[in-house]
Order: sequence, then structure tokens, then C-alpha cells
Amino acid sequence: MPKGQTPPKIAILVEDQYQVHEVWYPLFRLQEEGVKVITISPGTKEIYHSKEGYPIKVDTSIDKVKPNEFDGVIIPGGYAPDILRRYPAIINFVKRLYVDGRIVAAICHGGWLLVSAGIAKGHKVTCFFAIKDDLIAAGAKYMDREVVVDQNLITSRKPEDLPRFVVEIIRLLKK
Repeated sequence: MPKGQTPPKIAILVEDQYQVHEVWYPLFRLQEEGVKVITISPGTKEIYHSKEGYPIKVDTSIDKVKPNEFDGVIIPGGYAPDILRRYPAIINFVKRLYVDGRIVAAICHGGWLLVSAGIAKGHKVTCFFAIKDDLIAAGAKYMDREVVVDQNLITSRKPEDLPRFVVEIIRLLKK
């Protein structure tokens, strides 16, 4: 990153039952690229646990941030998105970033949050196959690919797709 330039800032949404690779891989890769990564939770807990039990101490909660402070958001999978979408502040955060043309990146079950935010309709997307019917019912065009980029929306299917997923996030950040 050129000297004096503000690094891009990406939020990663975290809740219990997150998919461990889908939080930690993008977090470390983006940090390696000079991106400021902030983990955000919906609540007041400091520690959340992955499906596998791996803990993460979040940086802040949704009530302490504003969408315009971020260049994008990553919605990891696991079962966390089903919990995250129960919080209007999380839904509004994702929707605002999308409307403002900032990056909204969802992997695996993260597509559930796209549905709840009302931003899947009319977009080409991919996701974990178990929730493809949810995205189709929300008006999205499902594609079985490693990664799908449609405007500012980036989606992937599963942990094995993370390398391509993160490459596309980095590519859009550099635009």
C-alpha cells in the first residue's frame, strides 16, 4: 500500500457456530494485503466459538460501528448466519454496504443473510448447496461455481473455495 494512503477496512461478522476457516482464512489473508480487518458481533459477548469450538475474541459489536466506516463486509458460513440474521442492526449494516456499492462477500451459509437483507434478488450467486433453494426463492440466480461476482456482491460455496473468494475480495478492494 502506498505511503500515506488509508488502508481499506473490512468487517467480518461473527456469531457462535461460525465456520472456522471462513473467518480465519480471510482475516489473515486480508491482513497480509494491508487491509484493516475488524471482527464484529451482534451482541455484548467478547468471545464466540466456531462449530469446531475454536474461539475468537471480537473487536467490537454492531452498535459501535457505522457502515460508512467500512469498504466491505464478509459473511462467513457455518450456522452463524442463521443467528446473525435475527438482528436488525446486522441486516441493516449489510444492506447499507450493498446499497452504497461497497463489497458484500458471503460464503457457504452466509447467503442466508443476503436473503434476510433483501439483496439477493436479481443477482447471480453461489452458496452451500443446502441453502440454494432459499436464494432461488429470494429471486437470485444460483450458479454452482467456486466464486460468483455480480457487481459488488461476491459469493462462494464452501471452505475449499476460499482462495478464489479472497482473491476476488482483494481484486474489488483494489479497484
